[in-house]
Amino acid sequence: MVLLYALCYKPCFRNDLKDDDMDALQLLTTRRSSKKLAAPVPNSEQLEQILQAATQVPDHGNMRPFRFTVIQGDTALQRFRRILAQTVDALNFGAEALQKAEKVGNMAPMVIGVTFAPNRDVPKPKPEWEQMLTAGCAAYALQLAATAQGFDNVWITGMWVNSPLLREAFGCADKDKIIGLMMIGTPTEEAHKPKNTDLEAFVSHW
Repeated sequence: MVLLYALCYKPCFRNDLKDDDMDALQLLTTRRSSKKLAAPVPNSEQLEQILQAATQVPDHGNMRPFRFTVIQGDTALQRFRRILAQTVDALNFGAEALQKAEKVGNMAPMVIGVTFAPNRDVPKPKPEWEQMLTAGCAAYALQLAATAQGFDNVWITGMWVNSPLLREAFGCADKDKIIGLMMIGTPTEEAHKPKNTDLEAFVSHW
């Protein structure tokens, strides 16, 4: 399970690393998104753990309705940035969108695209809404496993996940949907402090 990776978690801000590790509950209740990301990124062993964690999520019927596209290194990142810019041009989004494309393209030194790929090639496929929830869980598990190993991240969607050019580059089939671009790296500034949720508005007890 993904939570086991929390055993090796260290606080997100690189300058504040301690010898004591966070437990799973602390990871779950303190994880925060960060858009200020730089190198280093997960090495091959750490990336393997991240992707393994992403595939161990609840999955009714073992549909495996997820695909991952890892973008790292100068060549891959330049291709990614070029596709974002071409998306703006092809869809006539304008100058402001081009600035956003540049910002997203340079946000992190590693990007993992998460694609929902519904499985219909079984005798009794599960409902697609259930399969999409599984893909969403995979994206979140990916975030947790990255954070557990000391890397900050943020889940990006917006206009980019609907880009026909990015869909083609990711090899999406007709019914596939890009559900997130997971930006991963080492934080360059301290993330937002943990917050407590007022549960009264969200929870009822029977």
